[in-house]
Amino acid sequence: MDKKNILIGGAWPYANSSLHLGHIAGLISGDVLARYHRLKGDNVLYVSGSDCHGTPITERARKEKVNPRDIAGKYHEEFKTMFKKLQFSYDLYSKTDNDYHKEKVKKIFRRLYDNGYIYEKIEKQAFCEHCNRFLSDREILLNCPECGAETKGDQCDNCLHIPTVEELKKGTCIECGSKISERDNKVLYLALSRFQKQIEDHTKEVNSSWRVNARNETEKYLKQGLKDRAVTRDLDWGVEIPVEGYEDKRMYVWIDAVLGYLTNTMKICEENGTDWEEFWKEGHNNKIYMCHGKDNIVFHSIILNALLLGQEDNYHLVDTIVSAEYLNFNDQKFSKSKGIGMTALEALEIYDADSIRYHLISNGPEKKDTNFTIEDFENTHNGEILNKFGNLVNRTLRFKGLQEIPAGNMDKDIELKIKNTYKEVGQAIENLEFRLAVEKIMELVEEANKYYDSSEPWIAKKEDLQKFNNIIYTCSTIIANLSNLFEPIMPTACEKIRKYLNIEKGNWEYIEAKKGLKLENIEPLFTRIEKK
Repeated sequence: MDKKNILIGGAWPYANSSLHLGHIAGLISGDVLARYHRLKGDNVLYVSGSDCHGTPITERARKEKVNPRDIAGKYHEEFKTMFKKLQFSYDLYSKTDNDYHKEKVKKIFRRLYDNGYIYEKIEKQAFCEHCNRFLSDREILLNCPECGAETKGDQCDNCLHIPTVEELKKGTCIECGSKISERDNKVLYLALSRFQKQIEDHTKEVNSSWRVNARNETEKYLKQGLKDRAVTRDLDWGVEIPVEGYEDKRMYVWIDAVLGYLTNTMKICEENGTDWEEFWKEGHNNKIYMCHGKDNIVFHSIILNALLLGQEDNYHLVDTIVSAEYLNFNDQKFSKSKGIGMTALEALEIYDADSIRYHLISNGPEKKDTNFTIEDFENTHNGEILNKFGNLVNRTLRFKGLQEIPAGNMDKDIELKIKNTYKEVGQAIENLEFRLAVEKIMELVEEANKYYDSSEPWIAKKEDLQKFNNIIYTCSTIIANLSNLFEPIMPTACEKIRKYLNIEKGNWEYIEAKKGLKLENIEPLFTRIEKK
């Protein structure tokens, strides 16, 4: 089978506040895919970074009376720490506030301009007389015309409606509360409408594997007809505009951030001496995944593809949109200001990273919003992870008096079950059904525990040594394969198993335990959470 070039992009979180578990639930699919494709032997690049230029950052900086770079830098470092603790296996996690990224983005922007896809327009824009400045959509507060919820003007958090220019006129300045007025402003626009047919055709070709929310949201915009979008903003924080007469403006963050997948690829390939075009140009047996929450769908299914098409340079477009629904906390939206939920770092101070990963994947918001409670999480850890998986490893490899893996025979029915599990789990992951993948692995764990119990190795050790050797060898081989199967879900536990069994990180295929291997320093994989 030909090795594929797989590019996986994880959404770039705004570096303006701590990430909570809901954010992680939307991003962790990228790490599952990256680890799986590496085991398959594919050539994988998994990239992301901190979005340092969004309005949320300038808003926070203004409130705290500091430089936006201070805010972005603080949270970028926090994000890096958090992703490392959660074992996200990024090949490069960078930030939009670095010179390499900015220079590459300016070249891409300029090419769009030179190719005629960016044009100038004089238009009336929202202006706050009190603050004496033009306002971005996000700096306007209004009641959503679709659902009535109070929302910022960039997008309704409740129904995802993006207000029109006319609707925004009814808003107020988020900073001072004044009713907004309008003034003429010189703006550059992306001719998004010119890409309607190409994006429509491409979407029809690839969207059969997308989740329903990605298909529906993208088709909604295509049905309405793509509208040209402003690409310049009146700010002094962000990527400069490489067009004469626009020196005092900056790029809209949605251009800057989505192009980060491309600039990160260029950067890491430059450092490795490899060819970035193998991941982004046609004809290289390549596939591009984009992983994010449902509020980011059109930026990846439409905007990014338009920016690539506008280069007129044989770019491979995004194949697969991996869009999560929302994760709630105790049936409420995560909210730091209201004290609802916990940040990812707070959770990591209390709980095992593998257990957090397992729970967020096995109970993930793949097809509908899901709910996180501490009680559910602790039940998952104690009931599934510890009692089933951890217990299988513990009672096999730490069997009283066992000093090495015996020279037993493998149970052929169990061997077949393991091989089928690889097929079923692989198919589930490639179908973006990560919950099902975990379910299939746990079926193997449960099968192993039933086999262990019904075989009664504690009796066989006294009465039939060959039978005992067969039982322990079969269970050891199951555990060896679980270190492959669980690698995309619980990488730390899998690394421990590989160390115990002296095996290399495997491929996505059946392996057998090493007969005669000395079993030393075997510690329990997990400890029980004592409920308070």
